[in-house]
Amino acid sequence: MIRLIVGLGNPGPEYEDTRHNAGFWWVDGAVRHLGGTLAFDRSYHGNVARVNRTEREGGPIWLQQPMTFMNLSGKAVSPLARFFKIAPDEILVVHDELDLPPGEAKLKRGGSAAGHNGLKDIQAQLGTPDFWRLRLGIGHPGHRGEVAAYVLRKPPLDERIAIDQTISRTLEALPQLLEGAFDRATAKIHTSKPPRPKPPRPDTAAPANPPTATP
Repeated sequence: MIRLIVGLGNPGPEYEDTRHNAGFWWVDGAVRHLGGTLAFDRSYHGNVARVNRTEREGGPIWLQQPMTFMNLSGKAVSPLARFFKIAPDEILVVHDELDLPPGEAKLKRGGSAAGHNGLKDIQAQLGTPDFWRLRLGIGHPGHRGEVAAYVLRKPPLDERIAIDQTISRTLEALPQLLEGAFDRATAKIHTSKPPRPKPPRPDTAAPANPPTATP
């Protein structure tokens, strides 16, 4: 089961609507769904919400937005996880993903940081990559040298709408994530891409080989 949900981003109004803050956007939605309230907690270097649940339901859930800037995300995650004895495989980190287009999302456990500085620092601070990641597609600028500027820019309106729709759809898997039903959560998240329109059916009323006129 998931006991800690971390959304990655950068603090401050200048970064609020940039692509790198997609994880923050998801956690904002999760907090609303769960009826919690985010408040800054200096012990954990970020905004934290606690949502109480019964022991039968798995106990309380923590949601966190590190206020350390992206490169030091682990500085916020690690002390909270240690204090509440939350194992790495009980942590879900939600972050922007260059390798997926806007409108898509993927759930995975473990793996490399793939150049994402927030994930790198969390792995370093936890001492393991064995935590869950929800990857929210933001697209790629097409050239590696443009990535740093790209993630710190606001997406155009159509891309922001696609990301917001993906957040809404993937939040539907929140109950499965919290109870640890990862197969069902994965099925929901990975099939959340809007289906492509089907090609029109051929006109069955018309004959397949209409007769040609005779002279």
